[in-house]
Amino acid sequence: MIQHDVVIVGAGLAGMRCALEACKELDVAVLTKVYPSRSHSGAAQGGIAASLGNVEPDSWEEHMYDTIKGGDFLNDQDAVEEYVKAAPRVIYELEHMGCIFSRTSDGKIAQRSFGGHSKPRACFSADRTGHAILHALHEQLMKNAKSVKIYNEWYMHSLIVDGDRCNGVVVSNVQTGEVEVLQAKAVVFATGGYGRVFKITSNAFASTADGVMAAFDVGLPLEDPEFVQFHPSGLYRQGILFSEAARGEGGYLLNGNGERFMEKYAPSRMELAPRDIVARAEQSEINAGRGVNGEDCIHLDLRHLGEARIMERLPQIRQLGIDFIGVDCITDCLPIQPTAHYSMGGIPTDKHCHVIRDEKGTRMNGFFAAGECACVSVHGGNRLGTNSLLEAVVFGERAGRSALEYAVGIDYGNVNEGQEKAKVLEKLEDVYQRDGSESYNDIRNEMKEVMMTHCGVFRDEEKLKICIETLKGLQERFKKGKVTDKGKLFNTEIYEVLELGNMLGMALIIASAALERKESRGGHFRTDFAIRDDANFLHHSMVFNSPEGPVIKKKSVVITKHQPAERTY
Repeated sequence: MIQHDVVIVGAGLAGMRCALEACKELDVAVLTKVYPSRSHSGAAQGGIAASLGNVEPDSWEEHMYDTIKGGDFLNDQDAVEEYVKAAPRVIYELEHMGCIFSRTSDGKIAQRSFGGHSKPRACFSADRTGHAILHALHEQLMKNAKSVKIYNEWYMHSLIVDGDRCNGVVVSNVQTGEVEVLQAKAVVFATGGYGRVFKITSNAFASTADGVMAAFDVGLPLEDPEFVQFHPSGLYRQGILFSEAARGEGGYLLNGNGERFMEKYAPSRMELAPRDIVARAEQSEINAGRGVNGEDCIHLDLRHLGEARIMERLPQIRQLGIDFIGVDCITDCLPIQPTAHYSMGGIPTDKHCHVIRDEKGTRMNGFFAAGECACVSVHGGNRLGTNSLLEAVVFGERAGRSALEYAVGIDYGNVNEGQEKAKVLEKLEDVYQRDGSESYNDIRNEMKEVMMTHCGVFRDEEKLKICIETLKGLQERFKKGKVTDKGKLFNTEIYEVLELGNMLGMALIIASAALERKESRGGHFRTDFAIRDDANFLHHSMVFNSPEGPVIKKKSVVITKHQPAERTY
């Protein structure tokens, strides 16, 4: 049995920052189904938020209020306060690790405006910020290679729990197909989001809910899964992200009539309103027949910025437009539409990244989570742009510290290696031996389509009920699929089937929680309950597993400094 003091699942920003913290005193393993520098964190473009005040005076208090208002007052404010206070230190630490940020004319770290932020506080590296931070952290990890072992292209199947303690994970080496048990004193999940359940998404192919569903399957709840953010500027029909940096640099949004329509929806902030508001405005224009050329898209216009500014600040956006649709944003508008982008919900944790088992905050010993798979609820009902990279680094570091403090003085827990392996091998063999007539690809496409049309930017009771019934039907069909590759070596098909199973489960959880929340707040908008209802729904949703399906309970929101107020821009 393979043993490590700390096992971290996921090698994005949260996972790598966690490893750097825990490896100071412990033997650490990082398990990732893709190579670390291919983690989805590298796709983040626009920036990382911090109240440095390099462009105009700023403070953590203002950053805190903007974050809470942007989250429609569902954020846990004690966590938000610690998070924004840590931001300036985190930026300078990343710089000292070798992350190269863009600069002002006097040599300071440059900062630009972003949606929902009242001050320019997005520190950036052109429009490749996530990529720059990811590689800086990966270099640091290589420097600490003696105390960190990276398991590249390994797949995590399940958690090993014994009562109220987590003791490891069951995994597969994708290359060989061998199933192994990794025993650990502490396990940290940094497995990312689950945007691939939607047809149009900016998420990488690896964002398939593996981590959250592994937690859910051992009886842990998921918090606020109904809150999924749709980014306003996904490439039409493909969802590939055009960063909010484009609007932060002064880009316009135009409907099919050539109008800057945001003045109707957020007159004071225009294109720099929070993402949920901009995405709904775009979808409203499309639904009203004002899409470009009658299509389901609107235009992102950067032409007035000029070639020099675009090449300095937005080179990747220009290249993406040229590579994927043959449009050069220097001379032409880019066609965009709302794209599923970020999961505000996830595995519930306290502000020290300990996973909690119930709505009362009881800890699951030895289990921690950070980044997009976790819900410490600094984002509430809607995340502001550039706050996600900050969350990954702040809480990745904190998860590493908490795991270190927990694991440093204890022994390994009990693990029945044979039993844990047998459960996974039985599940794998079941998939291998299926000889049904259903196509997994068809099931996947139908899931994505129904989630996009019935549980997307706008939702209502009728659509959500249809969505739930469709997903239940797809789960039954999933049992009758057929695997064509029966080999063990580098069999990517089998892992795609396992991922599809996770996504079907996650999609049902999202839709069920969305049906239960009969109000509109942040990224969750019900056309049949179009206003926010603090009297009945100022609480977190906690979704538990049961034989009958998802069961939803309430968890209180932590309010310290800012009482809920009307959210206008």
